[in-house]
Amino acid sequence: MKEEIDAIERNDTWSLTSLPKGQKSIGVKWVYKLKKNVEGGVNKFKARLVVKGYKQKQGIDYEEVFAPVARFDTIRLIFSIAAMNKWKIHQLDVKSAFLNGVLKEEIYVDQPEGFIVKGKEHMVYSLKKALYGLKQAPRAWNLCIDKHFGEEGFTKCPYEYGVYMKTDSNGNRLIICLYVDDLLITGDDEQMIADFKATMFRRFDMTDVGLMSLFLGIEVHQKKDGIWICQKRYAKELLEKFRMNHCNGVSTPMQTGVHFTKEGEGKLVDPTLYKSLIGSLRYLTVTRPDIVYSVGILSRFMEKPWESHWLAAKRILRYISGTVEFGLHYQCSGDMRLLGYCDSDWANDHEERKSTSGYVFYVGDTAFTWCTQKQKVVALSTCEAEYIAAAAAACEAMWLKNLLKEFFGEIDEATTIYVDNKSAIALAKNQVQHGRSKHIDVRYHFIRDAVKKDQISMEHCSTEDQVADLFTKALPTPRFIKLVKMLGMKKVLV
Repeated sequence: MKEEIDAIERNDTWSLTSLPKGQKSIGVKWVYKLKKNVEGGVNKFKARLVVKGYKQKQGIDYEEVFAPVARFDTIRLIFSIAAMNKWKIHQLDVKSAFLNGVLKEEIYVDQPEGFIVKGKEHMVYSLKKALYGLKQAPRAWNLCIDKHFGEEGFTKCPYEYGVYMKTDSNGNRLIICLYVDDLLITGDDEQMIADFKATMFRRFDMTDVGLMSLFLGIEVHQKKDGIWICQKRYAKELLEKFRMNHCNGVSTPMQTGVHFTKEGEGKLVDPTLYKSLIGSLRYLTVTRPDIVYSVGILSRFMEKPWESHWLAAKRILRYISGTVEFGLHYQCSGDMRLLGYCDSDWANDHEERKSTSGYVFYVGDTAFTWCTQKQKVVALSTCEAEYIAAAAAACEAMWLKNLLKEFFGEIDEATTIYVDNKSAIALAKNQVQHGRSKHIDVRYHFIRDAVKKDQISMEHCSTEDQVADLFTKALPTPRFIKLVKMLGMKKVLV
Protein backbone atom coordinates (compact mmCIF):
# COMPACT_ATOMS: atom_id res chain seq x y z
CA MET A 1 0.00 0.00 0.00
CA LYS A 2 2.89 2.32 0.86
CA GLU A 3 4.52 1.55 -2.52
CA GLU A 4 1.28 2.46 -4.32
CA ILE A 5 0.94 5.77 -2.46
CA ASP A 6 4.64 6.55 -3.13
CA ALA A 7 4.11 5.87 -6.87
CA ILE A 8 1.09 8.21 -6.90
CA GLU A 9 3.02 10.98 -5.07
CA ARG A 10 6.12 10.50 -7.23
CA ASN A 11 4.02 10.78 -10.37
CA ASP A 12 2.38 14.04 -9.21
CA THR A 13 -1.05 12.44 -9.70
CA TRP A 14 -3.01 14.54 -7.21
CA SER A 15 -2.96 17.52 -4.86
CA LEU A 16 -4.74 17.97 -1.52
CA THR A 17 -7.40 20.67 -1.62
CA SER A 18 -10.77 21.72 -0.22
CA LEU A 19 -13.81 20.47 -2.08
CA PRO A 20 -15.27 23.35 -4.17
CA LYS A 21 -18.91 24.24 -3.62
CA GLY A 22 -21.24 22.27 -5.92
CA GLN A 23 -18.69 19.48 -6.51
CA LYS A 24 -18.87 15.89 -5.27
CA SER A 25 -15.93 13.67 -4.40
CA ILE A 26 -15.69 10.03 -5.49
CA GLY A 27 -14.74 7.32 -3.01
CA VAL A 28 -11.67 5.09 -3.30
CA LYS A 29 -10.88 1.59 -2.05
CA TRP A 30 -7.92 -0.77 -1.79
CA VAL A 31 -7.76 -3.90 -3.95
CA TYR A 32 -5.27 -6.64 -3.07
CA LYS A 33 -3.86 -9.29 -5.38
CA LEU A 34 -1.19 -11.99 -5.43
CA LYS A 35 0.93 -11.77 -8.60
CA LYS A 36 2.13 -15.25 -9.62
CA ASN A 37 4.95 -16.49 -11.84
CA VAL A 38 4.94 -19.22 -14.53
CA GLU A 39 5.34 -22.00 -11.95
CA GLY A 40 2.35 -20.71 -9.97
CA GLY A 41 4.42 -19.39 -7.05
CA VAL A 42 3.82 -15.95 -5.52
CA ASN A 43 5.86 -13.30 -7.32
CA LYS A 44 4.75 -10.32 -5.21
CA PHE A 45 1.96 -8.95 -3.06
CA LYS A 46 0.22 -6.10 -4.85
CA ALA A 47 -2.06 -3.38 -3.49
CA ARG A 48 -3.90 -1.10 -5.89
CA LEU A 49 -5.80 2.09 -5.00
CA VAL A 50 -8.95 2.07 -7.10
CA VAL A 51 -11.52 4.83 -7.64
CA LYS A 52 -15.20 3.83 -7.36
CA GLY A 53 -15.75 4.69 -11.01
CA TYR A 54 -19.31 3.35 -11.02
CA LYS A 55 -20.34 6.62 -9.33
CA GLN A 56 -19.18 8.68 -12.32
CA LYS A 57 -21.75 10.15 -14.70
CA GLN A 58 -21.18 10.42 -18.44
CA GLY A 59 -21.10 14.00 -19.71
CA ILE A 60 -20.13 15.31 -16.26
CA ASP A 61 -17.18 13.21 -15.07
CA TYR A 62 -16.09 11.77 -18.41
CA GLU A 63 -16.78 11.79 -22.17
CA GLU A 64 -14.89 9.24 -24.32
CA VAL A 65 -13.68 6.00 -22.74
CA PHE A 66 -12.56 3.76 -25.65
CA ALA A 67 -8.92 2.64 -25.67
CA PRO A 68 -7.64 0.16 -28.30
CA VAL A 69 -5.70 -2.99 -27.38
CA ALA A 70 -4.14 -5.56 -29.69
CA ARG A 71 -6.36 -8.49 -30.69
CA PHE A 72 -5.28 -12.00 -29.73
CA ASP A 73 -5.28 -12.83 -33.47
CA THR A 74 -2.58 -10.19 -33.96
CA ILE A 75 -0.58 -11.37 -30.94
CA ARG A 76 -0.57 -14.96 -32.27
CA LEU A 77 0.43 -13.65 -35.72
CA ILE A 78 3.42 -11.88 -34.14
CA PHE A 79 4.35 -15.14 -32.37
CA SER A 80 4.23 -16.92 -35.73
CA ILE A 81 6.29 -14.25 -37.53
CA ALA A 82 8.87 -14.11 -34.71
CA ALA A 83 9.25 -17.91 -34.70
CA MET A 84 9.74 -18.13 -38.48
CA ASN A 85 12.31 -15.32 -38.46
CA LYS A 86 13.97 -16.66 -35.26
CA TRP A 87 13.32 -13.37 -33.45
CA LYS A 88 13.14 -13.18 -29.67
CA ILE A 89 10.05 -11.67 -28.03
CA HIS A 90 10.74 -9.39 -25.07
CA GLN A 91 8.22 -8.04 -22.57
CA LEU A 92 8.02 -4.75 -20.68
CA ASP A 93 5.49 -3.92 -18.00
CA VAL A 94 4.62 -0.31 -17.15
CA LYS A 95 4.29 0.13 -13.40
CA SER A 96 1.04 1.89 -12.43
CA ALA A 97 0.48 2.74 -16.10
CA PHE A 98 -2.84 4.56 -15.65
CA LEU A 99 -1.19 7.09 -13.31
CA ASN A 100 0.57 8.56 -16.39
CA GLY A 101 -2.65 9.52 -18.21
CA VAL A 102 -3.41 13.26 -17.99
CA LEU A 103 -7.04 14.10 -17.16
CA LYS A 104 -9.02 16.82 -18.93
CA GLU A 105 -11.97 16.69 -16.51
CA GLU A 106 -12.11 18.14 -12.98
CA ILE A 107 -12.32 15.16 -10.60
CA TYR A 108 -12.05 14.95 -6.80
CA VAL A 109 -11.54 11.79 -4.74
CA ASP A 110 -11.63 11.02 -1.02
CA GLN A 111 -8.45 10.44 0.94
CA PRO A 112 -7.54 6.70 0.96
CA GLU A 113 -8.07 4.58 4.05
CA GLY A 114 -4.93 4.32 6.15
CA PHE A 115 -3.35 7.42 4.58
CA ILE A 116 -5.65 10.22 5.76
CA VAL A 117 -3.64 13.39 6.55
CA LYS A 118 -4.02 14.34 10.22
CA GLY A 119 -5.67 17.71 10.77
CA LYS A 120 -6.90 17.74 7.12
CA GLU A 121 -9.51 14.97 7.29
CA HIS A 122 -12.14 17.23 5.67
CA MET A 123 -10.03 17.82 2.55
CA VAL A 124 -10.05 15.82 -0.73
CA TYR A 125 -7.58 15.11 -3.55
CA SER A 126 -7.91 16.92 -6.88
CA LEU A 127 -6.73 14.58 -9.66
CA LYS A 128 -4.24 15.84 -12.22
CA LYS A 129 -3.70 12.38 -13.70
CA ALA A 130 -5.80 9.23 -13.89
CA LEU A 131 -6.22 6.60 -11.19
CA TYR A 132 -7.28 2.97 -11.67
CA GLY A 133 -11.06 2.61 -11.65
CA LEU A 134 -11.83 5.86 -13.48
CA LYS A 135 -13.90 5.31 -16.62
CA GLN A 136 -11.54 7.42 -18.73
CA ALA A 137 -8.29 6.04 -17.22
CA PRO A 138 -7.54 3.49 -20.02
CA ARG A 139 -8.10 6.12 -22.71
CA ALA A 140 -5.95 8.73 -20.92
CA TRP A 141 -3.09 6.19 -20.63
CA ASN A 142 -3.43 5.14 -24.27
CA LEU A 143 -3.24 8.76 -25.46
CA CYS A 144 -0.12 9.22 -23.31
CA ILE A 145 1.75 6.15 -24.64
CA ASP A 146 0.57 6.84 -28.21
CA LYS A 147 2.03 10.35 -28.02
CA HIS A 148 5.33 8.96 -26.70
CA PHE A 149 5.59 6.39 -29.51
CA GLY A 150 4.94 9.15 -32.06
CA GLU A 151 7.75 11.25 -30.59
CA GLU A 152 10.11 8.25 -30.80
CA GLY A 153 9.47 7.83 -34.55
CA PHE A 154 7.08 4.87 -34.43
CA THR A 155 4.25 4.46 -36.93
CA LYS A 156 0.89 3.23 -35.70
CA CYS A 157 -0.48 0.35 -37.78
CA PRO A 158 -3.67 1.58 -39.52
CA TYR A 159 -5.18 -1.92 -39.40
CA GLU A 160 -4.39 -2.69 -35.75
CA TYR A 161 -4.20 0.29 -33.40
CA GLY A 162 -2.38 -1.70 -30.70
CA VAL A 163 0.66 -2.29 -32.96
CA TYR A 164 3.50 0.17 -33.61
CA MET A 165 6.42 -0.22 -36.03
CA LYS A 166 9.75 1.40 -36.68
CA THR A 167 12.35 0.83 -39.41
CA ASP A 168 15.91 2.15 -39.13
CA SER A 169 18.24 3.31 -41.93
CA ASN A 170 19.56 -0.25 -42.39
CA GLY A 171 16.08 -1.66 -42.92
CA ASN A 172 15.92 -3.33 -39.47
CA ARG A 173 12.39 -3.57 -38.07
CA LEU A 174 11.06 -3.14 -34.56
CA ILE A 175 7.48 -4.23 -33.77
CA ILE A 176 5.70 -3.19 -30.56
CA CYS A 177 2.42 -4.79 -29.56
CA LEU A 178 0.51 -2.92 -26.83
CA TYR A 179 -2.02 -4.57 -24.53
CA VAL A 180 -2.96 -1.94 -21.90
CA ASP A 181 0.26 -1.75 -19.82
CA ASP A 182 2.06 -4.79 -21.27
CA LEU A 183 4.42 -4.30 -24.22
CA LEU A 184 5.49 -7.15 -26.52
CA ILE A 185 8.70 -6.25 -28.34
CA THR A 186 10.27 -8.12 -31.24
CA GLY A 187 12.36 -7.41 -34.31
CA ASP A 188 15.44 -8.43 -36.24
CA ASP A 189 17.94 -6.22 -34.36
CA GLU A 190 18.64 -6.75 -30.63
CA GLN A 191 20.34 -3.34 -30.41
CA MET A 192 17.15 -1.58 -31.54
CA ILE A 193 15.26 -3.46 -28.81
CA ALA A 194 17.85 -2.43 -26.18
CA ASP A 195 17.69 1.23 -27.31
CA PHE A 196 13.89 1.17 -27.18
CA LYS A 197 13.94 -0.26 -23.64
CA ALA A 198 16.32 2.52 -22.56
CA THR A 199 14.00 5.25 -23.89
CA MET A 200 11.00 3.65 -22.15
CA PHE A 201 12.86 3.50 -18.82
CA ARG A 202 13.75 7.20 -19.14
CA ARG A 203 10.10 8.16 -19.72
CA PHE A 204 8.12 5.70 -17.54
CA ASP A 205 8.55 3.63 -14.40
CA MET A 206 9.04 0.18 -16.00
CA THR A 207 9.71 -3.47 -15.22
CA ASP A 208 11.87 -5.37 -17.71
CA VAL A 209 10.41 -8.88 -17.68
CA GLY A 210 13.04 -10.03 -20.18
CA LEU A 211 12.11 -12.75 -22.68
CA MET A 212 8.36 -13.27 -22.62
CA SER A 213 7.29 -16.27 -20.55
CA LEU A 214 3.85 -15.38 -19.15
CA PHE A 215 1.37 -12.98 -20.75
CA LEU A 216 -2.26 -12.63 -19.59
CA GLY A 217 -2.32 -16.24 -18.41
CA ILE A 218 -0.67 -17.50 -21.63
CA GLU A 219 2.54 -19.44 -21.06
CA VAL A 220 5.15 -18.70 -23.74
CA HIS A 221 8.18 -20.97 -24.23
CA GLN A 222 10.79 -19.63 -26.67
CA LYS A 223 13.03 -22.47 -27.86
CA LYS A 224 15.38 -23.33 -30.72
CA ASP A 225 12.61 -25.15 -32.61
CA GLY A 226 10.15 -22.26 -32.35
CA ILE A 227 7.68 -20.70 -29.91
CA TRP A 228 5.25 -22.82 -27.87
CA ILE A 229 2.18 -21.23 -26.30
CA CYS A 230 -0.32 -22.86 -23.95
CA GLN A 231 -2.58 -22.21 -20.94
CA LYS A 232 -1.66 -25.28 -18.90
CA ARG A 233 -1.73 -23.56 -15.53
CA TYR A 234 -5.01 -21.77 -16.29
CA ALA A 235 -6.58 -25.05 -17.47
CA LYS A 236 -5.56 -26.80 -14.22
CA GLU A 237 -7.03 -23.94 -12.14
CA LEU A 238 -10.23 -24.16 -14.17
CA LEU A 239 -10.54 -27.91 -13.54
CA GLU A 240 -9.97 -27.37 -9.81
CA LYS A 241 -12.51 -24.53 -9.67
CA PHE A 242 -15.26 -26.78 -11.03
CA ARG A 243 -14.00 -29.88 -9.17
CA MET A 244 -13.18 -31.79 -12.34
CA ASN A 245 -9.43 -32.28 -11.74
CA HIS A 246 -9.88 -36.01 -11.03
CA CYS A 247 -12.47 -36.75 -13.73
CA ASN A 248 -12.21 -39.37 -16.49
CA GLY A 249 -10.97 -37.95 -19.77
CA VAL A 250 -12.72 -38.15 -23.17
CA SER A 251 -11.25 -38.01 -26.68
CA THR A 252 -13.47 -35.23 -28.11
CA PRO A 253 -15.02 -32.09 -26.55
CA MET A 254 -18.51 -32.73 -27.99
CA GLN A 255 -20.48 -35.86 -28.75
CA THR A 256 -21.41 -36.37 -32.42
CA GLY A 257 -25.08 -36.40 -33.49
CA VAL A 258 -26.29 -34.36 -30.48
CA HIS A 259 -28.37 -31.23 -31.20
CA PHE A 260 -28.99 -28.62 -28.52
CA THR A 261 -32.06 -26.37 -28.27
CA LYS A 262 -33.11 -23.58 -25.89
CA GLU A 263 -35.55 -25.95 -24.20
CA GLY A 264 -32.99 -28.47 -22.99
CA GLU A 265 -33.46 -31.68 -21.04
CA GLY A 266 -33.46 -32.26 -17.27
CA LYS A 267 -33.62 -29.49 -14.67
CA LEU A 268 -32.74 -25.81 -14.94
CA VAL A 269 -29.17 -24.94 -13.94
CA ASP A 270 -27.92 -21.87 -12.04
CA PRO A 271 -27.27 -19.32 -14.87
CA THR A 272 -24.46 -17.59 -12.92
CA LEU A 273 -22.53 -20.84 -12.48
CA TYR A 274 -23.07 -21.77 -16.13
CA LYS A 275 -21.95 -18.32 -17.34
CA SER A 276 -18.86 -18.57 -15.15
CA LEU A 277 -17.91 -21.91 -16.73
CA ILE A 278 -18.57 -20.81 -20.33
CA GLY A 279 -16.73 -17.51 -19.81
CA SER A 280 -13.72 -19.37 -18.39
CA LEU A 281 -13.77 -21.80 -21.32
CA ARG A 282 -13.97 -18.93 -23.80
CA TYR A 283 -10.71 -17.51 -22.45
CA LEU A 284 -9.11 -20.93 -22.81
CA THR A 285 -9.83 -20.79 -26.58
CA VAL A 286 -7.00 -18.21 -26.90
CA THR A 287 -4.58 -21.15 -27.33
CA ARG A 288 -7.07 -24.02 -27.73
CA PRO A 289 -8.84 -23.85 -31.13
CA ASP A 290 -9.88 -27.51 -30.65
CA ILE A 291 -12.67 -26.44 -28.23
CA VAL A 292 -13.83 -23.30 -30.08
CA TYR A 293 -16.85 -24.94 -31.77
CA SER A 294 -18.09 -26.71 -28.62
CA VAL A 295 -17.80 -23.57 -26.48
CA GLY A 296 -19.46 -21.47 -29.21
CA ILE A 297 -22.48 -23.78 -29.37
CA LEU A 298 -22.96 -23.82 -25.57
CA SER A 299 -22.56 -20.02 -25.39
CA ARG A 300 -26.00 -19.75 -27.03
CA PHE A 301 -27.78 -20.99 -23.90
CA MET A 302 -26.39 -18.75 -21.14
CA GLU A 303 -29.69 -17.00 -20.46
CA LYS A 304 -31.57 -20.16 -19.44
CA PRO A 305 -29.28 -23.20 -19.24
CA TRP A 306 -30.62 -26.72 -18.70
CA GLU A 307 -28.98 -29.82 -17.29
CA SER A 308 -28.21 -31.14 -20.79
CA HIS A 309 -26.25 -27.95 -21.55
CA TRP A 310 -24.39 -28.21 -18.23
CA LEU A 311 -23.41 -31.85 -18.87
CA ALA A 312 -22.15 -30.89 -22.34
CA ALA A 313 -20.02 -28.13 -20.78
CA LYS A 314 -18.64 -30.62 -18.23
CA ARG A 315 -17.72 -32.91 -21.13
CA ILE A 316 -15.46 -30.12 -22.46
CA LEU A 317 -13.77 -30.07 -19.04
CA ARG A 318 -13.33 -33.85 -19.24
CA TYR A 319 -11.67 -33.41 -22.65
CA ILE A 320 -9.41 -30.66 -21.25
CA SER A 321 -8.36 -32.85 -18.31
CA GLY A 322 -6.89 -35.37 -20.76
CA THR A 323 -5.24 -32.71 -22.97
CA VAL A 324 -4.27 -30.13 -20.34
CA GLU A 325 -0.72 -29.84 -21.73
CA PHE A 326 -1.83 -29.16 -25.32
CA GLY A 327 -0.82 -25.92 -27.00
CA LEU A 328 0.27 -24.35 -30.28
CA HIS A 329 3.78 -24.76 -31.69
CA TYR A 330 4.90 -21.93 -34.00
CA GLN A 331 7.86 -23.42 -35.84
CA CYS A 332 11.05 -21.84 -37.20
CA SER A 333 10.51 -23.38 -40.64
CA GLY A 334 7.64 -22.97 -43.06
CA ASP A 335 6.29 -20.76 -45.82
CA MET A 336 5.42 -17.14 -44.94
CA ARG A 337 2.46 -17.34 -47.32
CA LEU A 338 -0.99 -16.58 -45.87
CA LEU A 339 -3.61 -19.24 -46.58
CA GLY A 340 -6.97 -20.15 -45.12
CA TYR A 341 -9.69 -22.78 -44.96
CA CYS A 342 -13.41 -22.11 -44.64
CA ASP A 343 -16.42 -24.36 -44.24
CA SER A 344 -20.05 -24.36 -43.13
CA ASP A 345 -22.56 -26.79 -41.68
CA TRP A 346 -25.91 -26.21 -43.37
CA ALA A 347 -28.96 -25.54 -41.13
CA ASN A 348 -27.43 -27.19 -38.06
CA ASP A 349 -29.39 -24.88 -35.74
CA HIS A 350 -32.60 -26.87 -35.30
CA GLU A 351 -34.62 -23.88 -34.01
CA GLU A 352 -33.77 -21.03 -36.40
CA ARG A 353 -32.43 -23.34 -39.16
CA LYS A 354 -29.38 -21.12 -39.59
CA SER A 355 -26.01 -22.50 -40.65
CA THR A 356 -22.64 -22.28 -38.88
CA SER A 357 -19.60 -20.67 -40.55
CA GLY A 358 -16.04 -21.57 -39.65
CA TYR A 359 -12.63 -20.48 -40.92
CA VAL A 360 -8.97 -20.77 -39.96
CA PHE A 361 -5.83 -19.03 -41.29
CA TYR A 362 -2.17 -20.01 -41.31
CA VAL A 363 1.17 -18.31 -41.78
CA GLY A 364 3.53 -21.27 -41.79
CA ASP A 365 2.41 -24.64 -40.46
CA THR A 366 0.38 -23.52 -37.43
CA ALA A 367 -2.99 -21.76 -37.22
CA PHE A 368 -3.03 -18.29 -35.68
CA THR A 369 -6.59 -17.04 -36.24
CA TRP A 370 -9.88 -18.93 -36.28
CA CYS A 371 -13.60 -18.33 -35.93
CA THR A 372 -16.88 -20.18 -35.56
CA GLN A 373 -20.10 -18.22 -35.91
CA LYS A 374 -23.78 -18.74 -36.54
CA GLN A 375 -24.76 -17.11 -39.82
CA LYS A 376 -27.09 -14.11 -39.66
CA VAL A 377 -29.43 -15.31 -42.43
CA VAL A 378 -31.06 -18.62 -43.31
CA ALA A 379 -29.28 -20.24 -46.28
CA LEU A 380 -31.46 -22.10 -48.80
CA SER A 381 -28.75 -24.58 -49.83
CA THR A 382 -25.34 -25.92 -48.86
CA CYS A 383 -23.89 -23.88 -51.71
CA GLU A 384 -25.32 -20.67 -50.27
CA ALA A 385 -24.15 -21.52 -46.74
CA GLU A 386 -20.61 -22.18 -48.03
CA TYR A 387 -20.69 -18.96 -50.05
CA ILE A 388 -21.66 -16.91 -46.97
CA ALA A 389 -18.89 -18.63 -44.97
CA ALA A 390 -16.39 -17.87 -47.75
CA ALA A 391 -17.41 -14.19 -47.73
CA ALA A 392 -16.67 -13.99 -43.97
CA ALA A 393 -13.30 -15.70 -44.52
CA ALA A 394 -12.51 -13.27 -47.37
CA CYS A 395 -13.12 -10.27 -45.08
CA GLU A 396 -10.71 -11.74 -42.51
CA ALA A 397 -8.16 -12.54 -45.24
CA MET A 398 -8.22 -8.96 -46.52
CA TRP A 399 -7.57 -7.59 -43.03
CA LEU A 400 -4.73 -10.09 -42.40
CA LYS A 401 -3.19 -9.33 -45.79
CA ASN A 402 -3.19 -5.61 -45.03
CA LEU A 403 -1.64 -6.32 -41.62
CA LEU A 404 1.16 -8.41 -43.17
CA LYS A 405 1.69 -5.70 -45.77
CA GLU A 406 2.44 -3.24 -42.94
CA PHE A 407 5.02 -5.68 -41.52
CA PHE A 408 6.74 -6.79 -44.74
CA GLY A 409 5.70 -4.46 -47.56
CA GLU A 410 3.50 -5.09 -50.60
CA ILE A 411 2.13 -8.62 -51.08
CA ASP A 412 1.32 -9.22 -54.75
CA GLU A 413 -0.01 -12.76 -54.73
CA ALA A 414 -3.64 -13.56 -53.98
CA THR A 415 -4.51 -15.14 -50.61
CA THR A 416 -5.68 -18.71 -51.13
CA ILE A 417 -8.82 -19.87 -49.32
CA TYR A 418 -9.64 -23.58 -49.55
CA VAL A 419 -13.33 -24.52 -49.86
CA ASP A 420 -14.75 -28.05 -50.22
CA ASN A 421 -17.83 -26.97 -52.22
CA LYS A 422 -17.34 -26.52 -56.00
CA SER A 423 -20.68 -24.72 -56.45
CA ALA A 424 -19.69 -22.01 -53.97
CA ILE A 425 -16.37 -21.53 -55.82
CA ALA A 426 -18.21 -21.23 -59.15
CA LEU A 427 -20.64 -18.73 -57.61
CA ALA A 428 -17.73 -16.57 -56.40
CA LYS A 429 -15.77 -16.71 -59.66
CA ASN A 430 -18.59 -15.81 -62.07
CA GLN A 431 -22.09 -14.38 -62.05
CA VAL A 432 -24.00 -17.21 -63.65
CA GLN A 433 -26.61 -19.26 -61.75
CA HIS A 434 -28.59 -16.06 -61.28
CA GLY A 435 -31.69 -17.96 -60.23
CA ARG A 436 -29.83 -19.50 -57.30
CA SER A 437 -28.07 -16.34 -56.15
CA LYS A 438 -30.42 -13.40 -56.84
CA HIS A 439 -31.77 -13.38 -53.26
CA ILE A 440 -28.33 -13.40 -51.54
CA ASP A 441 -27.61 -10.16 -49.68
CA VAL A 442 -25.22 -7.82 -51.51
CA ARG A 443 -22.77 -7.87 -48.57
CA TYR A 444 -21.87 -11.50 -49.31
CA HIS A 445 -21.00 -10.67 -52.93
CA PHE A 446 -17.96 -8.82 -51.59
CA ILE A 447 -16.01 -12.01 -52.27
CA ARG A 448 -16.75 -11.78 -56.01
CA ASP A 449 -15.08 -8.40 -56.16
CA ALA A 450 -12.06 -9.69 -54.18
CA VAL A 451 -11.69 -12.70 -56.52
CA LYS A 452 -12.04 -10.47 -59.60
CA LYS A 453 -9.24 -8.18 -58.36
CA ASP A 454 -6.97 -11.19 -57.63
CA GLN A 455 -6.91 -10.36 -53.92
CA ILE A 456 -8.48 -13.71 -53.03
CA SER A 457 -8.07 -17.07 -54.76
CA MET A 458 -10.65 -19.75 -53.97
CA GLU A 459 -9.38 -23.29 -54.40
CA HIS A 460 -11.10 -26.64 -53.97
CA CYS A 461 -9.94 -29.14 -51.36
CA SER A 462 -11.32 -32.52 -50.36
CA THR A 463 -13.58 -32.75 -47.32
CA GLU A 464 -10.97 -35.00 -45.67
CA ASP A 465 -8.42 -32.16 -45.74
CA GLN A 466 -10.86 -29.41 -44.79
CA VAL A 467 -9.43 -28.18 -41.46
CA ALA A 468 -12.30 -25.69 -40.95
CA ASP A 469 -14.63 -28.70 -40.47
CA LEU A 470 -13.40 -28.59 -36.87
CA PHE A 471 -15.16 -25.22 -36.40
CA THR A 472 -18.57 -26.16 -37.83
CA LYS A 473 -19.56 -29.52 -36.35
CA ALA A 474 -18.82 -32.20 -33.75
CA LEU A 475 -16.55 -34.85 -35.28
CA PRO A 476 -15.78 -38.54 -34.58
CA THR A 477 -12.53 -39.22 -32.72
CA PRO A 478 -10.19 -40.27 -35.62
CA ARG A 479 -11.08 -37.29 -37.80
CA PHE A 480 -11.03 -34.89 -34.84
CA ILE A 481 -7.51 -35.99 -33.83
CA LYS A 482 -6.30 -35.66 -37.44
CA LEU A 483 -7.60 -32.08 -37.82
CA VAL A 484 -6.26 -31.02 -34.41
CA LYS A 485 -2.77 -32.10 -35.56
CA MET A 486 -3.26 -30.15 -38.80
CA LEU A 487 -3.89 -27.01 -36.70
CA GLY A 488 -0.37 -27.31 -35.28
CA MET A 489 -1.53 -28.34 -31.81
CA LYS A 490 0.81 -30.57 -29.82
CA LYS A 491 1.65 -31.58 -26.28
CA VAL A 492 3.86 -28.77 -25.05
CA LEU A 493 7.35 -30.10 -24.25
CA VAL A 494 9.07 -27.92 -21.63
